[in-house]
Amino acid sequence: MAITEITQENFEQTVTGNDFIILDYWAPWCGPCRSFAPVFEKVAEDYPDILFAKINTEEQQEIAAHFQIRSIPTLMIMREQVILFNQPGALPESGLREVLDKAKALDMAEVRSELAQQEAAANK
Repeated sequence: MAITEITQENFEQTVTGNDFIILDYWAPWCGPCRSFAPVFEKVAEDYPDILFAKINTEEQQEIAAHFQIRSIPTLMIMREQVILFNQPGALPESGLREVLDKAKALDMAEVRSELAQQEAAANK
């Protein structure tokens, strides 16, 4: 599966139109980002049910600022518009696969219930 480039113009449509997304925040000048790119691309081939997308933080500064990206590369996993994972640093291939498998195994109804409980407790 091809890697999708995310821009300000297609961000909302991409996030609302896909149930499972992994985002790679990167920049062309970032050595670790360039080293991680082949791992990201290789793993993408084995997960056709997940949208793999890249956000160039130099060109898409508004998106990076909105999600408070302070370090690159940063990986973010979203399912059903809920951020499940958000971590700076490149993962080895085995680590990326492990995180994706764990995110796939989550019961999203349970996740949403837990989030609602946390929000209710915070608003007391």
